[in-house]
Amino acid sequence: MSDPTYYETMYILRPDIPEDEVDSHLKKYSEILEKADAKIHDNQMRGKRRLAYAIGKHKEGIYVQLSHTGNGAHVESLEKAMRLSEDVIRYLTVKQYGSLPAKRTQKSSEKDDSNAKEEQASKEVIDKKEDDKSVKEEEKLKEENKSKEEKDLKENTEEKKD
Repeated sequence: MSDPTYYETMYILRPDIPEDEVDSHLKKYSEILEKADAKIHDNQMRGKRRLAYAIGKHKEGIYVQLSHTGNGAHVESLEKAMRLSEDVIRYLTVKQYGSLPAKRTQKSSEKDDSNAKEEQASKEVIDKKEDDKSVKEEEKLKEENKSKEEKDLKENTEEKKD
C-alpha cells in the first residue's frame, strides 16, 4: 500500500499584526481543517521574513506552515477562508506524496545547535594545532637556515685563512 498524500499550506500574514492575533489565525485555520475532517500534523509559525518582492505595499510578512492530510476537499474550504481574510497576503497549498516528514522538536533543534557548537570548537582546536604545527615548522626551518648560514660562514672564513 502506498503512503497517503498529505498537504502543506504555506501562508503569509501581514507583518503589522500583533503576535496574539497571529495565534488566533493559527487556531482559526486549524479549526477550519478539523471541521472538514482533516488531520493536522504540524502547525508552525516561521517568523517574520523579508519578501522577495513587495506584496500590496508590504516588504515583510509573517510566514506560517501547516501540514495536514484529508480527502482533498478540505483544501478548498481552507483556501476560501484565507482568500477572504485581509490579514493573509499570500497562500499556497502543495500536495505531497510519500511519507510524512519527521517533526522537529525543540529538543532535537537544541541537539543540532549543540552539535554545531561542538563541531565548531573541535574545528578551532584542529586549526590551532595546525597553526602551532606550522609555527614549529617555520621555527625549525629558520634554525636550519641559521645553522646552514653559520656553516657557510665558517667555511668561508677557513678558506680565507688558507
